Amino acid sequence: MRERFLTGYNDFVLPFVCGMLFVIIYCLAGMIRIIMQLPVQDRKKFFLSLITPKTLIKDIKDIFLKCLIHVDLWKRNKLLGYMHSSIAFGWFMLIVVGHIEVILYTSNLGAKALYYPIFFRYFVAETESTMRGSLIFFLMDFFLLVVLSGIVLAIIKRVRSRLFGMRRTTNPSFLDLVGLYSLWSIFPLRLLAESFTADISGGSFLTKSLNYVFTEFLSNHANMLPAWWAYSCALGIFFFVLPFTRYMHIPTEILLIPLRNAGIRIVNARKGLAKAQVYACPSCGVCIDACPMGVQKGNIKDTTVYLNRQIKRNNETRIEEISDKCLLCGKCTAVCPVGVEGDKLRIAQRSIRKYSYSPDYSNIDVAAEINACNNFVSGDNNNVSSIENKKVLYFAGCMTALTPAIRKTTVSILSKAGISYSMMDKDGGICCGRPIFMAGRFDQAKQLVEKNTEIIMNSGADILLLTCPICYKIFREKYTLPGIEIIHHTEFIERLISSGRIKISKDTTRYVFHDPCELGRGCGVYEQPRKVLASAGNLVEAAKNRQESICCGGSLGSLTLGFDKRRAMTENALANLVSDDPDRIVTACPLCLDTFARYSDRPVEDISQVIDRVSVPADKKRNDN
Repeated sequence: MRERFLTGYNDFVLPFVCGMLFVIIYCLAGMIRIIMQLPVQDRKKFFLSLITPKTLIKDIKDIFLKCLIHVDLWKRNKLLGYMHSSIAFGWFMLIVVGHIEVILYTSNLGAKALYYPIFFRYFVAETESTMRGSLIFFLMDFFLLVVLSGIVLAIIKRVRSRLFGMRRTTNPSFLDLVGLYSLWSIFPLRLLAESFTADISGGSFLTKSLNYVFTEFLSNHANMLPAWWAYSCALGIFFFVLPFTRYMHIPTEILLIPLRNAGIRIVNARKGLAKAQVYACPSCGVCIDACPMGVQKGNIKDTTVYLNRQIKRNNETRIEEISDKCLLCGKCTAVCPVGVEGDKLRIAQRSIRKYSYSPDYSNIDVAAEINACNNFVSGDNNNVSSIENKKVLYFAGCMTALTPAIRKTTVSILSKAGISYSMMDKDGGICCGRPIFMAGRFDQAKQLVEKNTEIIMNSGADILLLTCPICYKIFREKYTLPGIEIIHHTEFIERLISSGRIKISKDTTRYVFHDPCELGRGCGVYEQPRKVLASAGNLVEAAKNRQESICCGGSLGSLTLGFDKRRAMTENALANLVSDDPDRIVTACPLCLDTFARYSDRPVEDISQVIDRVSVPADKKRNDN
């Protein structure tokens, strides 16, 4: 029997070899196609990043931590993180240790190198030279056990997803199920096959123990062949269906990470980086629970995971519906374990469609706006100079114009602090361009950006102050304003307090801060507003906050969602905010303020309203009378 093992070939290896060659060729062709679809400049950036040591090291580190260890899932839910990492990392280590074993104990492999590391336990008999009972035997059994534990958890998650912190999961397609069940069967079949031969090829605590049981009933080693055939067929089936299932995310993510680290951005809706993101989606369903629209069951199939599925199918009707309905709050992007940018993918889909809306900004009187912006007003507190003698250009924005209290209190704070300021949009009529960007009308948006840039650069200002997070994010990302600091009023107020420009009278009011989507997830501003509110009263936190803050539901990102369908989202967000029973809800976005105020059972304020009420100039005492 040993002579048969030592021949080095058996037909059962063919399903695995054929499947492996197919998936390697398919993935290489797909990778080349995605890279060639990148704009020329992006392609150059990508290839340069591969030979830049710092970026290359980051690529390797991120691939290891995100693809094998799944650190982002560990942060979200430890059980979910262990399930994914045990399968991915465990399988990886079985391959690595298996190759080490083959290199140590086999020479002149030739074509056998394609399958030997996978089926080594069938072809090699245990001898003194294979270090009977060695560390390698132990490691192979140990990592096989790790993978099997992950498979067990995956089966439990399939029927009890709530145990893993997920209320809902995606509905798999037929081929997804084929891939799923073949993946689940690979490792139990491997255990079975290797246990059959453990008394000949060697094994450790797991396979040797099972071998003792098997030999009691199946003493003829010819009985092991069906197990090895089944193991090889399971591998072959998985590899053959992989490109057409959710599991395509495994090789695609390995490409996506270097593309992202190279600084590549989505340019084409269905090509290049966008295509890589679509196929890197693992269909895990994390975005379903995260999406604020998910509070209504009818919206579940409008989430990012289903958008990616429809893009793969070229279902234009559903792509349009899902893209237009989205609030563009960015929470799906924030929670996605592989970094699929759901909001940007939707904007990209909008950009390739024709709308009747085609604004023209050529009639903006730039000279008149520049002249208006040069009319700086000194603050009331003339004994206090401006911060570092800088002039502030205040751009209130369209939404602040609809909530004049924010503009009024912001101007009052500037006056108390003795800040020299000017209003850029005092009479309205100037837009940052965000609605045009959201609609995917990039040429018209560029025209507006150029006009606004000319106005700002010729205003004489040192600081551009924004009270709208939407405007703030657009000015940070889409504008180039050398020499001008772009700052949100939460940051500026915190600077005024910490520098002593205004004095705060703290009381016992309990405040909860709602992180606006664009300010928090969009720009990473979390600490300054909390410092400001902590100086005014007692700060409590929402159940979900910061990066996982729930959208108010009033976002202008949706092109089709009516107010009647938004109310449930707003009420869900309010319930999240009042979990610790605050006295007042505070936000830093005019749209959030207006939306929450409609349904809240307690006062809702902008952060500027709070500070204006409890502050006085630095050289005066507050008069509570």
